[in-house]
Amino acid sequence: MFKLRHAKAAGALGTVFLFVFLAFALLVFSEDVPRPEALLFGGILILLILLAYCILLIAAPHADKLLMLAVFFLSALGMVLQYRLSSETALRQLMMFSAGLVTMFVMLLFMRSPRFFRFMSIPMGVISIGILVALLFIGKESGGAKNWISIGGILFQPSEFVKVALVFILADAMSDHTHLNELIPMFLFVGIVTVLLVLQRDLGAAMLMIGSFLLVFFAATSNIRATVTAILIGAVGAFASYHLFDHVQARVAIWQDPWATYSTSGYQIAQGLMAMASGGLWGLGLGQGSPKSIPAYHTDYVFAVICEEFGILFAIAVIVLYLLLVVRGILIALNAKDRFSMLTAFGASALLGMQTFVIIGGVIKLIPLTGITMPFVSYGGSSMIACMALVGILQGVAGRSGAAVDAELLAMETEDEEDRGSELPDAENEGDDL
Repeated sequence: MFKLRHAKAAGALGTVFLFVFLAFALLVFSEDVPRPEALLFGGILILLILLAYCILLIAAPHADKLLMLAVFFLSALGMVLQYRLSSETALRQLMMFSAGLVTMFVMLLFMRSPRFFRFMSIPMGVISIGILVALLFIGKESGGAKNWISIGGILFQPSEFVKVALVFILADAMSDHTHLNELIPMFLFVGIVTVLLVLQRDLGAAMLMIGSFLLVFFAATSNIRATVTAILIGAVGAFASYHLFDHVQARVAIWQDPWATYSTSGYQIAQGLMAMASGGLWGLGLGQGSPKSIPAYHTDYVFAVICEEFGILFAIAVIVLYLLLVVRGILIALNAKDRFSMLTAFGASALLGMQTFVIIGGVIKLIPLTGITMPFVSYGGSSMIACMALVGILQGVAGRSGAAVDAELLAMETEDEEDRGSELPDAENEGDDL
C-alpha cells in the first residue's frame, strides 16, 4: 500500500476518517429504526477519500495536502448532513463527489501545460455567453431563478461552469495586458455575463462573478482608482437593478425585516435564524434538530443546519477551514512559476472565498440572501463538480511550481557535488607532493 509521506498530513487524514466513522455510527441510531447501512455508506466514503488521496500523492507529489484535506473534511461534512436528511440525496451527492474528484484530476493534469487554457479562453468566453443567452429561452426555473437546464431528466446549472471559465478568461486577459484600453473586451465579457445572470434572476451568481472579477483585477493591475471606479459602477448597477426588477426589491425587503412577512416570503430567513439560535454554542447533536422546518435545508441553508446540530463553535471552525483553503490557494498563487498560473490560482481562490462569503453572509443575514451553494457541503452536482475543478486548478499550479523548485534544488546540489569532486584530485596531488 502506498506509504503516506508526511506524518502531519497522515494525522489530519486520520482525523477526517475518525469524524466520518463517528458521525455515521451516530446516524445508525438517529431514528427509531436502526440504519446499519449508514456505516456501509461511511466506509465507502472513507475508502473513496483514501483512494483519492493516494492517487494525488502519486500523480502530483508536490500538491498542497493541507488544502486537499480541508476539501475532504468539508465534503465529508456535507455527506454526513445529506445522509442525516435523506440517504437517497446522500447517495446522489456521493456520486457527484466521485465525478468531482475525476474532474479535479483531469484539471490538475491539464494545468501542467496551461497554454491549452490560454488558447481556449476566447472559445470559452463565446460558449459561456451563448449558454447564458440560451437559458433565457430554454432554461427551467427553480427557486425563482431561470438558470437550470434539463438533460435526460437531470438538472444542471450552467452558471457553475461559467464561473470556472471566468477564471481562465480573466487570467488570460490580464497575463500580458494591464492597461485599461487593452482590457475593454474583458470588461465587456464580465458586463454581459452579469446582465444575463440578473435577467435570469440568478443574483447570487452575478454577485459572485462581480466580486471575483474585482479581486482578480486589483491583484493583476494594482490600479486602485480603476478598482474603486468599477466598484462604484457596480453599485450604480445594483441600485438600478433594485428599481428595475421586482425580485431584487423583494430580496432586499426580506433581508431588512424577515419577520414582517414571516408566514410568506420571510419564512426561510426567519426559520434559519431560529434554527441557529436553538443550536447555541454546542449544538443539539447530530440527528436531534429539526432542519426540515427550514426551506432549502440541504442546499442554500445547510449552514443553518450545521449551527443547529453541531453548534456555533463548530460552525466557526468550518469558516476557519474555508479561510485556510483560501489562504493556501493564495500562497499557491504567490509561488506560481508564471503570471497566467498565478492569476488562475488567485482567481480560483477568490471564487471559492467569495462563494463562501455570499452564502454564509446571506444565511446569517449579513447581506441579502442569494441562491448559491456552500462549497463542497451543500447538495448540488453542478456546484460540486465546479468547485472540485477549481481545486484541480490550485493543485495543478502547486504541483507545477513545486516540481520546478525541486528541479532547481537538484541542479544546485548536483553543481555542488561536481565542485567538490573537482577539488578532490587537487587535494590528493598536494598530498602526494608532500
